[in-house]
Amino acid sequence: MSDADSALIERSIEIASIPPAGDDMAFTHAILCQVGLPRAKVQGHEFMRRSGAAWVSVQAGWLDEGRGPVQQLVPYGAMPRLALAWISTYAVRHGTREIPIGDSASAFLRSMGTDMGGRRYRTLRAQMHALAACRLQLGFKGRTFNGQPVEQFDAWIADRDSTQRSLWPGLMVLSEPYYRELRESAVPLDNRALQALRGSALALDVYAWLAHRLHRLGGHRALLHWKPLREQFAQEYTGKTAATDFKKSFLAALQKVLVVYPQADVRIVRGGVQLAPSPTPVSRRCFPVGSVG
Repeated sequence: MSDADSALIERSIEIASIPPAGDDMAFTHAILCQVGLPRAKVQGHEFMRRSGAAWVSVQAGWLDEGRGPVQQLVPYGAMPRLALAWISTYAVRHGTREIPIGDSASAFLRSMGTDMGGRRYRTLRAQMHALAACRLQLGFKGRTFNGQPVEQFDAWIADRDSTQRSLWPGLMVLSEPYYRELRESAVPLDNRALQALRGSALALDVYAWLAHRLHRLGGHRALLHWKPLREQFAQEYTGKTAATDFKKSFLAALQKVLVVYPQADVRIVRGGVQLAPSPTPVSRRCFPVGSVG
């Protein structure tokens, strides 16, 4: 058994035996539970994902890094997902769109349950700049949100002296429209599960999707065939073996998710996946007073 598998099992025992409280509770935007950010690096400056009636468009933006405008990437991978969850959680819990990032990058990484290795440090800088600069459009059944999640962000200017840690700016300000949408539709997650799944962007997406979907089934089971699941989750899989590759990756990610989401009633059946009504990872009675609108 690998160290990652052992850590996953240890976290699952904790989740199953100890209800979430305090810092264990996290929140994210409802539409991002259905159509998330790209998981792999995007060629170009725009990404579009659709899932049924929901869709998301992410467009790369520009950021002043101290010497004028710099074209940023489209944010991708696990890091911006964890960052958005951390930022959204703070905004929902404290009822504010002003997010104190902390004194240093290491403090921010620790807050997301990750370490301060050099690679993590560089990845965080690149992805946070990309996230701060991007333009995000979310749509669902005739309603479209246009804007940028972040209204104000002071770029983390890299220190040429690698022996000295660069300091983070003290504040990130969410845009008013994004903050309002978040307050109206926040989805509760267990931060311990996010930390356990942080090595896989696909597993994070599947977890958030199930957390949003399962308790909304209205007493009925739902059978999802592999084709619509590929439409929702398989944008980065191409070529002749795309369907097979996706199914293998999805099943591996789902297995991890079910370890840390024991309430989820999800079964693999012939032709796809069967969902049954299940509690959310975090019960509403655990929410802090005033934490959601």
